[in-house]
Amino acid sequence: MSKKVLIAEDYTDTRRVMKLLLEMCGLDVIEAANGREAVEKALNEHPDLILMDLAMPVLDGLEATKAIRNHPETAGTPIVCVTAYGEIYHEKAKRAGCNEVIHKPIDFDAIEPLVNQYMH
Repeated sequence: MSKKVLIAEDYTDTRRVMKLLLEMCGLDVIEAANGREAVEKALNEHPDLILMDLAMPVLDGLEATKAIRNHPETAGTPIVCVTAYGEIYHEKAKRAGCNEVIHKPIDFDAIEPLVNQYMH
């Protein structure tokens, strides 16, 4: 059974590129275009890893992360925050429950090792 990654990202082009890269790594990809959708899909799909953008409509990534952490069935799911914001948000993301923070623009060469780190 292949592993599932949830990409929570409001920009369609960024989400598509991330999806293609992750599928090339042999992963199933679930997509969410806003924070509320990310929470719903995390609860329904039980991904093995979540890549969470901070700046999203409806519910931002920090609030979505907190909501995911509040459910016992998803509380332990690794969440990697993906942000274009500066270092000030690094600590906010950690406090919200993110395991790690990576910055945009995404270093696509680093995606596979990052995903593998959390998948094994």
